Amino acid sequence: MFESLGFENITAPQVTVFFALGLGLVFGVLAERTGFCLRRALVGEDRRAALGVWLIALAVALAGTQAAVHLGFISFADHRYLVADLPLAALVTGGALFGAGMVLTRGCASRLTVLSGTGNLRAILVMLVFAFVAHATLKGVLAPARVWLNGFTLPLESAALPGAPLIWTGVIALGAVVYALRSGNGALKLAGASLLGLLVPLGWVGTGFILYDDFDPVTFESLAFTAPMADTLFFGIASSAVPANFGVGLIGGIVLGSLIAALLFRSFKWQSFETPAQTGRYLLGGTLMGFGGVMAGGCTVGAGLSGIPTLSITALAAILSIIAGGLITGRLLSASASGSDAPSTTQALQPAE
Repeated sequence: MFESLGFENITAPQVTVFFALGLGLVFGVLAERTGFCLRRALVGEDRRAALGVWLIALAVALAGTQAAVHLGFISFADHRYLVADLPLAALVTGGALFGAGMVLTRGCASRLTVLSGTGNLRAILVMLVFAFVAHATLKGVLAPARVWLNGFTLPLESAALPGAPLIWTGVIALGAVVYALRSGNGALKLAGASLLGLLVPLGWVGTGFILYDDFDPVTFESLAFTAPMADTLFFGIASSAVPANFGVGLIGGIVLGSLIAALLFRSFKWQSFETPAQTGRYLLGGTLMGFGGVMAGGCTVGAGLSGIPTLSITALAAILSIIAGGLITGRLLSASASGSDAPSTTQALQPAE
């Protein structure tokens, strides 16, 4: 469709950067205001309200994405989530490691990216580590481990969830909406989370239909953090040789959007580490998230908020593994805190913000 839009002096990949920047700006503002984070929904003190926010966003993302598929705007037939050979070992291992990491750092990748724009120096350091390890897993010294784990696959006749997509969409979306309405959140917060969820189908349609160009193709993608964060790090140190892409625009927009929201609503606050032990725990968590996010094929947003709407077994296995890893790690930290008087251990259970 891109060739029909009338652009003459700019290419589809270049427009994609600005498109992602816009998505990121809106995501940053909405995520900062709603406290959007799956980790909070699993082990946070306000987990019921946080889960309601996450689920209403998922319901809108799912309904909007499947509506776009039904109307013929996009198709996931050739997407990596629908590959028949399921890399089960990588999904389970990577998801569990990512879930453990997000609990150790008190925030999933999306939340920490948002917090990076609000003055949280802990989040900035974790995301740098996250990006470095993710890039090393994709293209560096950890790539052999990635290739090895991806070699253990489970053949499937179809990587899509069995049955009619409409039924899956209705059951998941309806259940998510019912829970969200009973989660104790106000209408304004749920509306903000709904708008956030709408960014997912907008991303899919934008890259897979509006900006589609046979002669200068762009990657078919939507909201995600693992590969985009790695791309942003690489662009930051080699921008004269590497052009910006969707991921760079997205991450830049999210940080800028959260900064704008924090300044407007006066929630900007410089925060840093309190103890060396806390620093070490965050570095470990960022490392686990970087490696785990690549192995799982995405984070809580890439594999969850954007992945589940594809109705693929791959995305479902990844997000369930992330949830399991987060819950198990949360239980272990709680047990450790209850059996020790050390204040640094208790600190691990406090929310990132």
